[in-house]
Amino acid sequence: MFNFTELFYPHTRNNVKTNKKPDTQRLLIFFLLSVLIHPVQAEEQAFSEVGVGKEINTIIAAEQNPYLMRSSFPNRAEDLTALYKLSGNQLLWLGNANASKNIHDALGLLASAASHGLNPANYDVDVLQQKLPAVLSLNTDAYLQLALYDTALSISILRFAHDLHYGTVDPKALNFNLKPRQKKLLDLPALIKNSVASGTIAQLPSQVEPKLKQYAKLKQALATYTDLAKTTPPIKLFIKKSLRPGSDYPQLPELQRFLMAVGDLPEEKTAENVNTTLYTDKTAEAVKKFQHRHGLTATGILDKDTADAINVPLEQRVTQIKLAMERFRWLPEFNPGQAVIVNIPAFQLWAFDDIEAEQPTVLNTNVVVGKSLKNQTPVLMADMRFINFLPYWNVPSSILKDEILPKLSGGKNFLAKQNMEVVANYGNPAKTVPLNALAMDKLKRGVFRVRQRPGQGNALGKIKFIFPNKADVYLHDTPSKALFKKTRRDFSHGCVRVENPERLAEFVFKNQKGWGKEAIKKAMKNTTMQEVALEKPIPVLLFYSTSFSTENGDLMFYPDIYDRDPPLLAALTKPEDLSDQVIFIPPKKIDVQLSAPVSPPAIDPRPAELMQ
Repeated sequence: MFNFTELFYPHTRNNVKTNKKPDTQRLLIFFLLSVLIHPVQAEEQAFSEVGVGKEINTIIAAEQNPYLMRSSFPNRAEDLTALYKLSGNQLLWLGNANASKNIHDALGLLASAASHGLNPANYDVDVLQQKLPAVLSLNTDAYLQLALYDTALSISILRFAHDLHYGTVDPKALNFNLKPRQKKLLDLPALIKNSVASGTIAQLPSQVEPKLKQYAKLKQALATYTDLAKTTPPIKLFIKKSLRPGSDYPQLPELQRFLMAVGDLPEEKTAENVNTTLYTDKTAEAVKKFQHRHGLTATGILDKDTADAINVPLEQRVTQIKLAMERFRWLPEFNPGQAVIVNIPAFQLWAFDDIEAEQPTVLNTNVVVGKSLKNQTPVLMADMRFINFLPYWNVPSSILKDEILPKLSGGKNFLAKQNMEVVANYGNPAKTVPLNALAMDKLKRGVFRVRQRPGQGNALGKIKFIFPNKADVYLHDTPSKALFKKTRRDFSHGCVRVENPERLAEFVFKNQKGWGKEAIKKAMKNTTMQEVALEKPIPVLLFYSTSFSTENGDLMFYPDIYDRDPPLLAALTKPEDLSDQVIFIPPKKIDVQLSAPVSPPAIDPRPAELMQ
């Protein structure tokens, strides 16, 4: 790619910088090219741009800054232009009485990126720190060097703020089908300019980081676990057989020190929990709490699975928290009001009256999600708009092909036993057709479908929560209640089964007249399907995070059942400037229809007197 910076400032090539200013010949070439391309603009710029302002504009136009590891910045150029427009096209950081303080505050902010779950190396803090003493001693007419450093620091701060607010990775590239944001609610150039002017650049994170309570809890947990990873000795437990209270365990003191460090065992320096190898009830309670926080069956029995979870290095837990924070940065802002969130690896559903309330009213229930090896539940956002009581189950084509058709060779008995029927179409009403050779042929070709009638054994149970989406997944009841007792609950074909659908229906209908508890119970006892439209749609988020903080303040870690963490971790090692085009809904194109030209009124050639 042609590099304008190297053409006009060849001394910047290969990261070699000097105080040499551009000579007259190169500036003349630049001016003549500008005149040829934009003669009017060039004439205006020749009078309005002088000194450092001209150098700043050249750097921005080239979208290159050789001081940075990622020297190219096309996706931040628009914000950089706006930032320097706000500063009068002059230096933002250098050349003023507060330069030293503001720059040191800015570099300190970039150096603290790890405390926000970001990588300081992505923001060139070491290079900028190294160059600072020489830059501060430059003459005021060293326009190029001053402009290069000033814009480099601005780009790094813009990158940091953008990453902190929107995330550093495109979620769609990792199959996270989240809603694009409607519009920009954050003016990063204005926030940065005002922070510099007021000397409060260190407070910038509080203005740009996500406002979700969940994010704030994860950030606090990151600080705790980062410290634990530095100060807590590594642990390696060995379990020959499961231990119950009363058993002797030589590694008990080591186990207790670990449980105290992570907060599951109260720090009481007594003989009972430090100087004995007897596995006591008190230690078992601490193990039970640890098991609960790590997605294990909370029995208090020290078994191999529990030991394996304890042996996971704390640095890995820090990484899980960082990945969770990155994923929460991807989320658009929630509007006030009700919301439903399913965390897939947690096998949990949370329903909030107001997700941003200080003490939100929360419904929490177990769920079953899609199988890990196939039929994974997708990550998506959609609005719940309908509830079906006593729903039909329209058998998906993949299940029809793989599971239903092979069982139909024996005739009609299978369909009758499963309370199923063949239909020529879905919808209400649907035309049912008899199962015969012609129907079998059309089933195989996907012309006819199979659906299960409402009833006791219906796969969707008695209620279905519909939030229209391309993946055609939804929340629903199920007759297979025993699966909710299992610790790992990935058994479905992709949809989400809810353990307490009646309570979820009460939550959904909380603000809808005529739909109290009794009305819901009555609808669930009917024998025919009933569809109810919600007066106000409720946002539903099917999410994926292996670290999560509950409403009780417990920091949870879950197994990565779909192996979603490694691809995100790999993407974070290859930082790129996220384009706003992947974050926001593109503006609608206005199709201007040009009307046919209107002919002027015809002029009568006759003399005026003949027109009387």
